[in-house]
Amino acid sequence: MTVTAATELNERESALLASVPTGLLINGQWRGAASGATFSVEDPSTGKALLDIADAAAEDGAAALDAAVAAQDGWAATAPRERAEILRRAYDLVMARADDFALLMTLEMGKPLAESMGEVKYGAEFLRWFSEEAVRSFGRYSGNPEGTQQILVQKKPVGPCLLITPWNFPLAMATRKIAPAIAAGCTMVLKPANLTPLTSLLFAQVLIEAGLPAGVLNVVSTTDAGGVTGPLVKDTRLRKLSFTGSTPVGKRLLADASANVLRTSMELGGNAPFLVFEDADLDAAVEGAMAAKLRNMGEACTAANRFLVHESVADEFATKFAAKMTGMTIGRGTDPATKVGPLVDAKSRDKVHSLVTDALADGATAIAGGAPVDGPGYFYQPTVLQGVEPGARILTEEIFGPVAPIVTFKNEDEAVALANDTEYGLVAYVFTRDHNRGLRMANRIETGMMGLNAGVISNAAAPFGGVKQSGLGREGSVEGIEEYLYTQYIGFPNPNTM
Repeated sequence: MTVTAATELNERESALLASVPTGLLINGQWRGAASGATFSVEDPSTGKALLDIADAAAEDGAAALDAAVAAQDGWAATAPRERAEILRRAYDLVMARADDFALLMTLEMGKPLAESMGEVKYGAEFLRWFSEEAVRSFGRYSGNPEGTQQILVQKKPVGPCLLITPWNFPLAMATRKIAPAIAAGCTMVLKPANLTPLTSLLFAQVLIEAGLPAGVLNVVSTTDAGGVTGPLVKDTRLRKLSFTGSTPVGKRLLADASANVLRTSMELGGNAPFLVFEDADLDAAVEGAMAAKLRNMGEACTAANRFLVHESVADEFATKFAAKMTGMTIGRGTDPATKVGPLVDAKSRDKVHSLVTDALADGATAIAGGAPVDGPGYFYQPTVLQGVEPGARILTEEIFGPVAPIVTFKNEDEAVALANDTEYGLVAYVFTRDHNRGLRMANRIETGMMGLNAGVISNAAAPFGGVKQSGLGREGSVEGIEEYLYTQYIGFPNPNTM
């Protein structure tokens, strides 16, 4: 990058950061935390602070829920078409500022700009999709089988929602929850991850510009997640909890939510198997593996975590895969040449390295990478491990980094057994030229989603979610809005017999 280009980029970054709200959004107003506390958001490529923003405490969370409760009846009564138009305007505004959103995500999360731009398009699509679903939440009217009564069924918004989003997809995880809530007529308190709250704050400002009424969306950024969200989950006025994050945290939230029998949506951890059969197109499998492993630097619940490869093609696949991984350029996400950015913080990098060192100590071999990158920031080399034994720690824990452990199998039954040997069941990837085998894998592998000869399958029009300890409910598609609606039945005498 030339000196002039670097100067222009620095100026653009500064101007963008200056445009980001730094307060809490409560009842349509940006304000500081009641205590005046703030916290810093870091650039993971340098470890340096980007911005200081308001740090909410329990009283701020309570004020946010007060605003959501006060706005609920009016928002539920708002015409579906009006809610749809707000979402469509928000889509247009996000796309008009796509460059800003992409750069902001790269600054606070680390991913390369090209990936951030992909997330902008993916995240914005939830706004467009649910703008169309807002006017299609139909009920039904029919007679009962006996002919004595009429059955009227309608869909109604569940009410005020608490939305807790993760740090790895700062825009898409917010839009995937906020858009269906708006479409359904629910008000919200959003608690974004404290590692990457800036994108959510900018997006909330865009929703205000799109005409979202005060109190419908309230945003509380905080370093004390439990202290803020705990009292909200216990508040009887809250009607729904939607959480994306780790399974251990999700379990605690489910336990807390049980006291008031809250509606819950839980998108939790993953341990995705990536199966390569002996008849697979290996070049396509390698390309799929790169997409499934390195998207977001591997920091995704959908990332391929365990590469299960038929023994007859394992060496060839590993060699080609390692060559691709070794050729990836590591650097700050704002550099156009960068293909792999930093991990989000030092703790994440250290965990990834501990998984690699454990595997190596147990006899695995690193045929690509295997170590952190020296210097500032939280970078880790794209890594491929061969000779990983079934049961190894790296196969049982979510890696959340650019590391690919390879395990071999002898036949289809063994592949399925290995794939299902996990408490998780979010997504699986299968590469085979045998279409019938692919469909058998869909039937036999315990997973909520499956990519057949594809390494990336997320789409706003598709239902996203898992089974087992990967969560409850679905986001996106026609199922997504149902998570924010409840069904009401009204029975009355058949007017034709009166």
